[in-house]
Amino acid sequence: MTIALKNLPQIQTLLTYPAIAALVDLFSHTETVDALRGVIADLRAAILAEDAALPDFESAVFAATVLHRIEARRAPSLVPVINATGIIIHTNLGRARLAPEALQAMHVAGESPSNLELDLGTGKRGSRHTHVETLICELTGAQAAVVVNNCAAAVLLSLMATAQGRTVVASRGELIEIGGSFRLPDVIAQSGATLREVGATNKTRISDYDEAIDDTTAALLKSHTSNFKIIGFTAAPDRRELAKLAKQRNVILMEDLGSGVLIDLSPYGLGDEPVVGEILKSGVDLVMFSGDKLLGGPQAGIIAGRRDIVAQLKSHPLMRAVRIDKLSLAALEATLRLYRTPHDPLRDVPVLAMLSEPIEAVEQRAREMMQALWDVGITDVDLHNSTAYAGAGSLPQQDLESYAVSVSVPHLSADALATALRKATPPVVGRIERGHIMLDARTVTAPEVSLVARAFARILTP
Repeated sequence: MTIALKNLPQIQTLLTYPAIAALVDLFSHTETVDALRGVIADLRAAILAEDAALPDFESAVFAATVLHRIEARRAPSLVPVINATGIIIHTNLGRARLAPEALQAMHVAGESPSNLELDLGTGKRGSRHTHVETLICELTGAQAAVVVNNCAAAVLLSLMATAQGRTVVASRGELIEIGGSFRLPDVIAQSGATLREVGATNKTRISDYDEAIDDTTAALLKSHTSNFKIIGFTAAPDRRELAKLAKQRNVILMEDLGSGVLIDLSPYGLGDEPVVGEILKSGVDLVMFSGDKLLGGPQAGIIAGRRDIVAQLKSHPLMRAVRIDKLSLAALEATLRLYRTPHDPLRDVPVLAMLSEPIEAVEQRAREMMQALWDVGITDVDLHNSTAYAGAGSLPQQDLESYAVSVSVPHLSADALATALRKATPPVVGRIERGHIMLDARTVTAPEVSLVARAFARILTP
């Protein structure tokens, strides 16, 4: 072992070998040196573990090892993943799948110059907001709308433009925390407004809001508890009550939906998510919701409501810092158009299609996945009833009936198999239950079934 360690060559020596010098010419000196250091470090560790002999450092085989390391470092970090978790809008896996129309719109917007901020009629500078504002108003009944880069930015902008230096009244039961430990009270503080909490965690009455309003009050803030549910001894005023109070006391009523849907999902057993249009009809002045959750589009924060308030937001200095980019804007416009006839969003928007897919179709795909796994030599597979979820803080108490395939591979624990699947190309992400990998068919598309089987085949024959 000591002799082998002493015979490890210096990096400068390796760089003189023709096969390695060719890598310097093909890539760069820095990349090649970094790769060589990594390969030598691996060799040193293997020798210390008495698990390796020295290779022929001048050979094409050794150069290929270095090349593989360079290519691995150059490979894209963001890669496609097969979502077999049963969570449709999985934040860690990129949230909503985009429709083909949205992807094509992004391609067109990225490939060529566009009229992003040019009025083609007058030849003068235009506004990027006009590309989707009419669509949003048509689909929600809002007087006006504006779009920013995400829903948190939408809340922050709305508060800064309307309540900076004043107070915002909110129920204690709605002071939510979203992913990444971002808390609504902190957002309110950053906006320059002062939070006035009312009610109790489980019960807030209209009188609590009424008593909290004074000359400093700018807005009542309602937050849809889209990522948790309080059940039992609870009470909260109806939106219409809050809207009536806000109008009487001359303050704004705004609601942070977090997610937000444009159509009624109750026929599919998903009735806990309020429809944006119905919220505005109830008298709420301003609604903020996401583009990349139940709407099924790209990351975006959509603000819809009263024309005069939206005008304030458009002219606020923060607007430029949180504005939506052209690719997301193109994808959002294309997604919104799928809500218009003759399109059917339940068919054409992937998130809604997965949510509403009949259980019989999910079962059939699960059985096809079982067969595909048998065909590549995986014998320990079984079909199970499963529960899927919308995810991303949407419909927290709504279970979706589903089917999943449980899989085991000899000599690999469930954790080891999960790791191997994440390292596959493309990576496959499932869940572990009772010592088995579970692959939920509600979030695996038909074209992905063969890719799942291929990943297992490679694990069997590395």
